[in-house]
Amino acid sequence: MKSLLYIIISLFSFSLCAQNNFGLERERDTTFWELLKYDSKKTAQGIGYAFSRPAHWNETDFRKLTTLAVGVFALSLADEEINRFTTSQVDTYPQIGRDFGFKLGKPQTFFLLNAGLYGFGLFTKNEAVRKTSVLIISSAITAGTIQSVSKTVFGRARPNSGFDYNVFKPFSNEANFHSFPSGHTVLSVTLAHSLAKQFDNIWVKVGIYSLGSITPITRLVEGAHWLTDVAIGTILSVVVVDSIDKFLSKTNAYTYKKNQHISWNLTLSGNQLGVIGVF
Repeated sequence: MKSLLYIIISLFSFSLCAQNNFGLERERDTTFWELLKYDSKKTAQGIGYAFSRPAHWNETDFRKLTTLAVGVFALSLADEEINRFTTSQVDTYPQIGRDFGFKLGKPQTFFLLNAGLYGFGLFTKNEAVRKTSVLIISSAITAGTIQSVSKTVFGRARPNSGFDYNVFKPFSNEANFHSFPSGHTVLSVTLAHSLAKQFDNIWVKVGIYSLGSITPITRLVEGAHWLTDVAIGTILSVVVVDSIDKFLSKTNAYTYKKNQHISWNLTLSGNQLGVIGVF
């Protein structure tokens, strides 16, 4: 997991070259304590904003919710078939993928990674990194709370429990009846989606989302969750991250700006090969 943290920090360090000094100049004389208090406040406000959104839903929003519920029901009809296929791949699935997928979705690993990322942003007084970390933690708390309550309320049986996909035991304390939705998926997708939103390069996005997808795939292969558990965990994470990101942008909570993009061109002439960056 340390290597993943190094990759994340390296990506953000590289992205600093694409920023102007707007945010850095503004925060140069701000103390760490003041920044910590500010970020804590924005985290709490982001969580409150996300939880309050249903109170502002209109007819269109409720129609979308109904459509989603119908779609999940339809998808659930394929749960058993998908489970048979994915679990049959367990012997050929790379062990490193199983280990990485399981650890990335664990709360301990998730919060350790984000603590390291935020510590880097706080120490360097970098607004872009701090904003991303605030987005990650506020989204994780919101989506994680919804997921934790839902899995207890629904009490859906896990595939590896031996029960069918349509067996529910509401408010059960048994781990075998905490399948819906997938908590590992919620954390991994929250992390991946929050990070990917900070980059414009499509290949960086693809790389981040690919890493984030290992956890939900692993949970399917190991028979820990049904397809609909993973699907709802993914949708929940994306909706919450987008909602809080919208709040942070709408309120100008973090106002760092980026420089113009650099366009890299490969040049070849005579016996020379070079790369030119156009600003």
